[in-house]
Amino acid sequence: MALAVGVAEPDRPLRRYAVARDAEFRGEVSMHPVETFELVLVLFAATIALHWAAERFSFLPSAALLLGGGALAFLPNIPKVALDPELVLVLFLPPLLMDGAYYAAFGRLRRHLPGILSLAIGAVLFTTLIVGLVLHLLVPGLPWAACFALGAIVSPPDAIAARSVLQRVRLPRRLQALLEGESLLNDATGLVLFRFAVAATLTGSFDAVEAGANFALLTVGGVLVGTAIGFAGVFILRRLPDQTLIVATATLLSWAAYLGGEAAHVSGVIAVVTAGIVFGWYQHEILPARVRMQGSAFWRTLVFSLEALVFILIGFSLRGVLERVGLERVVTSMALPVIGIVAAVLLTRFAWVFGSEILLGTLKQAGVARARPLGWRQATILSWSGMRGVVTLAIALSLPTAMPGRDLMLVSAFAVILATVVLQGASLGWVIRTVAPQDREPPPRVTLVQAEAAIARAKHVAVEAHAYDERGTLIHPRLLEEYRKRDHVTERYAGDAGTYMPGIRAHFDIVLTAVAAGRNELIRLHRAGMIEDEVLHNLERDLDLEELAALFQGGEGAEIHGPGEQA
Repeated sequence: MALAVGVAEPDRPLRRYAVARDAEFRGEVSMHPVETFELVLVLFAATIALHWAAERFSFLPSAALLLGGGALAFLPNIPKVALDPELVLVLFLPPLLMDGAYYAAFGRLRRHLPGILSLAIGAVLFTTLIVGLVLHLLVPGLPWAACFALGAIVSPPDAIAARSVLQRVRLPRRLQALLEGESLLNDATGLVLFRFAVAATLTGSFDAVEAGANFALLTVGGVLVGTAIGFAGVFILRRLPDQTLIVATATLLSWAAYLGGEAAHVSGVIAVVTAGIVFGWYQHEILPARVRMQGSAFWRTLVFSLEALVFILIGFSLRGVLERVGLERVVTSMALPVIGIVAAVLLTRFAWVFGSEILLGTLKQAGVARARPLGWRQATILSWSGMRGVVTLAIALSLPTAMPGRDLMLVSAFAVILATVVLQGASLGWVIRTVAPQDREPPPRVTLVQAEAAIARAKHVAVEAHAYDERGTLIHPRLLEEYRKRDHVTERYAGDAGTYMPGIRAHFDIVLTAVAAGRNELIRLHRAGMIEDEVLHNLERDLDLEELAALFQGGEGAEIHGPGEQA
């Protein structure tokens, strides 16, 4: 059975030059809708099992899902799944890009923007060029434009693949900012390059000046559309009274930005990233705490589901490509070009990163103050962090049937995804531990404990201002004493955190023990039929808030970040 999902409009970027398509990508559905839903449930259950197994055996979940999906696709009686590439992009990419932009450290991204643009634009262009040259050398019969089209397909490291790895490691702040920023912006570069390369292949003409102008227009237009939609979302969210409506509207914002950018014929990727940054900047002012808690829980589940499904579907798509091309043909006639392309993709990133390091070192010796090399440790990690994923898959599947070398391009795209996710992604943690990078960024002007002390002082002042009535009589003595004590304790802790931390952790360990005892008693009362469900839920919510507060104040908050939040 074949399952093809969704039909894209002909004016979408990936479809603009796809005049002729394979039947498997035309939106034809041969499965019964109930069977389709059952397959989705099976895939989702498989993602949970594979993710659990990866966690259990300390393996990268994205790599486990990719390999597991590929293995499941060849089991007997498993129907064939053919992904619509435009649907893949519009379904998976916007919410995951929005999640990364929402939690991005905007100040660090702005400080390191030159380095981010070097990776998101320069490295992508360089990889496209080198892969095109290598492919033309190995397969001289392919037109140059077709060779560069494959370079554009495999050149952008994927935001989804990157975030699945970066959330599991701790990196120096500058390196974290470079990888975050690159993953948010480089997809736009790769998509635009691919469109130009396909157009040049099918029409036989290419104008570099026009291409550069169009690229600038798409980028600037994406920023403008994303800014407009981001501020429109903030305006609407300020005025919604119900927290469920707020969470639902905020969730739709990512797709609104992407589809709005595409409808305006600008970069939907840039529009989503810009809207996410705007929303993330203002969410502290417009979202009440209860909405943030509810939204974080919902968003964490949504992001987990989308990330897991996209990797297992990539693995499933391998079956369709192998059935189309034939395993024997892959081994006998495509092995050498594919190996050469994978090697070119891996090595060009090292060449770009270390070439940039040499340039920065030379400029620093020449007296350029702003030239700051990363150092070989961070440069090594940056070079090894070029995982490819859903964008490479989607634009490879969107290749028109008239494209010369299309089968080779599909096989090469899958090989690059497998090599980078499984080889680089699964070994990145080991590389980081082995290289042991050092954070060379200047320390923040205010540390965490100093910020906590400032907040405690502000609370104390606010309570003190309202603790007396108009005649000067103290009417809230216990509240004032509580906040005065918090102020003094926090200030003392900020002066010598190392001395006080063990005692503070011991204190909150007892608090957590008390919360657990209270929760057990609450459950006992409910199981005995002594309290109603409404009482259970209300008191359980209070215990949850108390437990979260104790975990954060006791130093374990890093273990319970919201969805996508970076350490």
